[in-house]
Amino acid sequence: MTITTERKAVILGLRQGRGYDCGTMSAVFKVDRPEAGDRYSVSEWWLEPLSKGPGAHSHAENDELFFVIEGQPSILVGDTWYDSPVGSFVMVPARVIHDFENRTEARAGLLNVFVPGGFEDSMPAIVEWFRNNQS
Repeated sequence: MTITTERKAVILGLRQGRGYDCGTMSAVFKVDRPEAGDRYSVSEWWLEPLSKGPGAHSHAENDELFFVIEGQPSILVGDTWYDSPVGSFVMVPARVIHDFENRTEARAGLLNVFVPGGFEDSMPAIVEWFRNNQS
């Protein structure tokens, strides 16, 4: 017996979706578990001028894809920072240290694809951490 789940199209504009406020950084999840199961998640990450990102980290089993949609964020891959203008694409394999931040005077935005998905489950704890640790 084959069980199928009907999925529906998702059509959203820039900055539309499920939002998470992390102070000078925010995330808007466009598609995650409700729409895609755990196959992937898609989100926008926004950084205010001259602000840090999430901090250097890696994911044991997840690749991340970043596409710059606004501004010029700096993206860390391994031990190298890349200044990434609009249209830049970065793929970070699982287990590779990475980070992003905004070193410019203009807002910066990244479209992120997280494969496989499930990252969105961490967002409430991430928001809480930023709320308690922002200076």
